[in-house]
Amino acid sequence: MSHSSRIQKLQTLLRERDLDGALLFHSRDLLYYTGTAQPGWLVVTPDDYVLGVRSGLDFATRDTGLAAPHLVALRDPVTLLKQRFAPGARLGSELDLMPVTSYRRLRAALDGGELVDLSPTILHQRMVKEPAEVDAVRRACGAVDAGHHAAVAGVRAGMTELEGSARIEHGHRLAGHEGAYFLRDIDFSMGRGPFASGANIGEISGVVFTISGVGLSPAVPAGASRRVMQPGDLFVVDIPTCVDGYHADQSRTYALGRASTRALELHAAVKEVADRLCREMRPGWSAGQFYTCAQEFADQVGIGAEFLAFPNGKRAHFAGHGVGLEINEPPFLSRGSKLELQAGMVLTVELHACADDGTMVKLEDTVLLGADGAELLTLSPREVTVLGD
Repeated sequence: MSHSSRIQKLQTLLRERDLDGALLFHSRDLLYYTGTAQPGWLVVTPDDYVLGVRSGLDFATRDTGLAAPHLVALRDPVTLLKQRFAPGARLGSELDLMPVTSYRRLRAALDGGELVDLSPTILHQRMVKEPAEVDAVRRACGAVDAGHHAAVAGVRAGMTELEGSARIEHGHRLAGHEGAYFLRDIDFSMGRGPFASGANIGEISGVVFTISGVGLSPAVPAGASRRVMQPGDLFVVDIPTCVDGYHADQSRTYALGRASTRALELHAAVKEVADRLCREMRPGWSAGQFYTCAQEFADQVGIGAEFLAFPNGKRAHFAGHGVGLEINEPPFLSRGSKLELQAGMVLTVELHACADDGTMVKLEDTVLLGADGAELLTLSPREVTVLGD
């Protein structure tokens, strides 16, 4: 589907919601609808559109292939609003991300009009991926696998978590990772991604509700630390990649020198649950059904108490999520969700288990949902990988 076809679909959705238009500014949404992430505003009406670029017009011209009147240099979106809409117009925008000051200013420019939240509509349109989007995710999965190979080649006991993470990140970058990843949240920062070893695996930051690592300082309380890794340690890597704007999300568990029998057994049970989910999930399942089945399968393999548990006694309320232009995007495979899964969705199967003795393992894969189950897109080995002598 071309970018113009995506805009046409959005125009249909605007008509269905009885909106006079849309004003979009989030870089991932601009990329989806126009092919550029240059800063600006996309104004869409039911029968027309224009991208106003705040700066980087030459970049945007090359990226999009657009020209005037669909592409213009523009410092202030108020100009576009007054040109395109009569007083009292109702516009959709990404209110989950819009600062209050911008909201007030734009509302005033509409002269009695209304701004309504369009983000759920946009994210719903983005949920089912086109073949070109899936291909980009596959390339991102290749980059994250390069990080796994960098870990096998170079991460050893005696290194700090920071050095281990840096070696993995270096592998990602050499394989085409763009060096950033995107999460649809305000003021989110987590470095390059979770890396946790030894006792740090059980230290769960409030930044993300998963194995997080403790980070280098309170300024960014997640990711790798300066802890020196010891023989016999487990460590978990959950560092995503982004290639051509699309993400791969993978978690793997490693052992330094040796892995305990408990860790191997626990991980094998988690993998059995993940494998069964990939075989049995189908379009038409609800996201909540996925979560319920994950817990049922865990009970059947004997890890019901450990499954999705954390050392603080809490339990994860989701077992996966969508992946695309943002690392976490709908659908969220969460307890009680009625959202229906569809063929063409790219999802994660994100599972972990925590035993009473503190042993904690994680396995996460990016998958493509098809008519007959899920295809694994991530490439790295899915057992506990033992590194070094």
